[in-house]
Amino acid sequence: MTSIALDARPGYQACKRCIMDTVADPDIVVDDSGICHHCLRYDQLVSSRVLRGESGRRAMEAMAARIRAAGKGRDYDCIIGVSGGVDSTYVAYVVKQYGLRPLAVHFDNGWDSELAVSNIERVLRNLDIELYTHVVDWEEFRDLQIAFLRASTPDGEIPTDHAISALLWREAARRGVRYIISGMNFATESISVPGWAYGHSDWRYIRDVHRRFGTVRLSTYPHFSLPYLFYVNLVRRVRIVSILNYVDYDKEKAKELLKNKLGWKDYGGKHFESIYTRFYQGYVLPRKFGVDKRYGHLSDLINSGQMTRQEALAEIARPPYREDLQLEDMHYVIKKLGLTPKKFDEIMQMEPKSFRDYRNLFGAVHFLRRSVNGLRKYQLYPR
Repeated sequence: MTSIALDARPGYQACKRCIMDTVADPDIVVDDSGICHHCLRYDQLVSSRVLRGESGRRAMEAMAARIRAAGKGRDYDCIIGVSGGVDSTYVAYVVKQYGLRPLAVHFDNGWDSELAVSNIERVLRNLDIELYTHVVDWEEFRDLQIAFLRASTPDGEIPTDHAISALLWREAARRGVRYIISGMNFATESISVPGWAYGHSDWRYIRDVHRRFGTVRLSTYPHFSLPYLFYVNLVRRVRIVSILNYVDYDKEKAKELLKNKLGWKDYGGKHFESIYTRFYQGYVLPRKFGVDKRYGHLSDLINSGQMTRQEALAEIARPPYREDLQLEDMHYVIKKLGLTPKKFDEIMQMEPKSFRDYRNLFGAVHFLRRSVNGLRKYQLYPR
């Protein structure tokens, strides 16, 4: 999926700065100067989300001091999620550099690659960080994943994303820890296209998908509602800190540091530490929905100065990942989910739908995100 040869199409638009275009995002808006709304949003929010250099170092030291003070007398002063990927691993490294006492939390959904498991074990051992692993009920989780496949929406990773967030909120509240340190970062994850993925905070949407297509009761699946978010934020005063927004985060430099100091090994793709994520993003999304999330990831790297536009165009022209591995992953995923090749093919041929075809709280979730960004602008909520 590449836009290089498509610029003769009627109505085709492409940003001159990043590589987002009408192929990647049919709702893209490009202004008279040739800059898309994603880049303009980046310019609007970057000052309230990202600190660099000396100002970032001072802010990070102040934030670390607040976290240490809030955690005084407790076993841990912060919670970090770990997947074995570069972002969460670099978070683990940074928090230890600032003298924090984290508990690492891992959500085991049954799809971890062997490399992900070894990365987590090796890194946490080298950093002397304790690990808590939540192993999901496989029958419940498998049923929810299949429900999302049958719902025919492009956000089939919602079952994992929602459960991870729920687990982090739950463990923070349960252990009396006031800070969750997130690996989310504006530099490499700023572009948001609702048509690509929506709903990791929308329990109403998840419930409706499962109500229509699920068969197993979700008795133990970690989840949260918006009222619960208000409770943990306003009553328990738990805060999420995107710590990578306080440091000079360059993804390639971070990878080299982690390899050299902690023995971390690269996966060759964003979120490829999960076999299902690798297959879903590299096979299902492009082939069924015409969605290639690399457009967003590479455009973020352009905006953050970590890649040129020409380098990004060359990368997007390549397959998402090796085609022989795609075939291997497909056989593995079909078997593990308990599907048949025929059933999977039927799912792939179903008409694509949107989260808007199901009950959802899009307005409330969008309002909540805008409100938090507003609080960040006035330094009333951590970056």
